Amino acid sequence: MPTKIIVDCSTGVTTEVELTAEEIAQREADAAAFAEIKAAEEAAAQAKAAAKASAEAKLVALGLTADEIAAL
Repeated sequence: MPTKIIVDCSTGVTTEVELTAEEIAQREADAAAFAEIKAAEEAAAQAKAAAKASAEAKLVALGLTADEIAAL
């Protein structure tokens, strides 16, 4: 079973305690929410990269050189 460490700063004593069912459920919910956020961020980054590549391809089609595109 998962555990947590509790540190009493006034005494320096550390205690390892098993997580409750509620804490385990919250931990799993937090992990799922983080995974969703991370996936959305990755999808947004991929969309931005695809849009940039598309824009550069269109500029090349208009006759701009790589140096001219980089200067933009």
